[in-house]
Amino acid sequence: MPAREPSRWWALALAVASGVLTRVAFPGPALWGFAFVGIALLYLAMRRDSARWNALVGLVWGLSFFGPLIRWADESVGLVPWLALTVLETSYIALFGAAWTWARRGEAVWRNGGLQVVVFTVLWVAVEDLRSTWPFGGFPWGRLAFSQADSPLVAFASWAGTPLVSGVVAAMGVLLARAVLHASRLTVGRTLGAVAVAAAFVVTSLVIPLDTVEQSGTLRVGAVQGNVPGTGMDAFGEREAVLRNHVDGTLALLDQVEPGELDLVLWPENGTDIDPQVDPGAAALIDQAASAVAAPMLVGTVEYPETGGRYNTAVLWEPGDGVVATYTKQHPAPFGEYIPLRAFVRNFSSAVDRVTRDMLPGDRPGYVPLQSERLGRVVGIGDVICFEVAYDSLVRDAVRTGGEVLVVQTNNASFGMTDESTQQLAMARLRAVEHGRATVQISTVGVSAVIQPNGVVSRQTGLFTAEQVVADLPLRTSWTPATRLGPWPGLVVDALAVCMVVAGAFGAHRVRRHDRTESAA
Repeated sequence: MPAREPSRWWALALAVASGVLTRVAFPGPALWGFAFVGIALLYLAMRRDSARWNALVGLVWGLSFFGPLIRWADESVGLVPWLALTVLETSYIALFGAAWTWARRGEAVWRNGGLQVVVFTVLWVAVEDLRSTWPFGGFPWGRLAFSQADSPLVAFASWAGTPLVSGVVAAMGVLLARAVLHASRLTVGRTLGAVAVAAAFVVTSLVIPLDTVEQSGTLRVGAVQGNVPGTGMDAFGEREAVLRNHVDGTLALLDQVEPGELDLVLWPENGTDIDPQVDPGAAALIDQAASAVAAPMLVGTVEYPETGGRYNTAVLWEPGDGVVATYTKQHPAPFGEYIPLRAFVRNFSSAVDRVTRDMLPGDRPGYVPLQSERLGRVVGIGDVICFEVAYDSLVRDAVRTGGEVLVVQTNNASFGMTDESTQQLAMARLRAVEHGRATVQISTVGVSAVIQPNGVVSRQTGLFTAEQVVADLPLRTSWTPATRLGPWPGLVVDALAVCMVVAGAFGAHRVRRHDRTESAA
């Protein structure tokens, strides 16, 4: 017997609760199991056969999820940009609600609960992929996969990356909802079947091998979190003080190691906002630090070309020689590091003029060749800068180009005491598992961390502290299935999603209108 649809007010209440509970799955507090409950409630809230209504449910879910999740944007760039980004991301969930309605109308999907699990999951992952790539290069924050860093399900990242982990979470949420519906109808067999399939995902994740053994030696690194004076957008007003903090932090490494014992010293993004390639004073300070520890340093800095704009760059600094290799950030953050449609956006917020020089994108993968005297060879450092860790292709390219470890250089000072830094750390942990690489997230102010290839954090710093970490990183050269597959899992899901929506829309006439209540199958 079909279950009754929820009342409209009850559906909206479910949508609000769903968004809030899904948010709770992300750092902080990172209660990852709530992601399943959140998706289950969203599925239950979208049981009406109305694309417009389910789009509204999606809007309500999106506002209650994205608003709290990216509250750090208000801290960094202000109220209006935070609200604008929240509404933009929310619109994708409204699109999902409409697409789900259309795809479900096909006779086969409408009458088969198992197919509904598949279709809901595929559409969800496809919408995540869409908002992660468009517009302005997309904004991947809030993908379900990024809530699972502490969950056994993160192991699925090594098979097919973020799309698979998000898909498993979505599927488990729908299975939970289906179990509730079957239980309400006292169909014990189907209830147990839905629970069993969900449990099978967990059991499978527990047996996925995540190798952490070094394959090409180890790299001893020192990571320097120098801290900055103040917080918020003005945290880097004292550029020389920030530079000296990181120089002092580098010298403090000598309390843990002897000169020459480190293979590489890591500084964060914006470790110096004074370009040592043009400023002799900055160059002298950095070379003094590198010479004292007798190790090359990967330094986050900026470049100001004569043609205008600026580059966010990491330079590999050899003691006595200076810069020997560079990586330039490929994906500057729109509205934070550059302003698209500046004249138009100024009509809504004068904050756009706080970005006086737009950041320009680099055009090469994040690969930095380190000539290691101890190992007697070139070691590939896979480098991404700040929000780039959220983008599948940028991290994957860094590994496929030759990265044997991953480094995430970041500057979290503008986000104050919000959850932004721990949300970013969760992404770095997923990337470590996805590509089987030891990973170091090094921040100006924290949190910084050393992550093993299986996603386990072995060292972590505090927020707005000056700390140094020394770690031995296993160097690995093999590729996980996810690294080999590249973008194909996402592309296949996107194609399937389009086919499902089109098939559902064309097949809708085969299901009589009065039959359109929740399937009992």
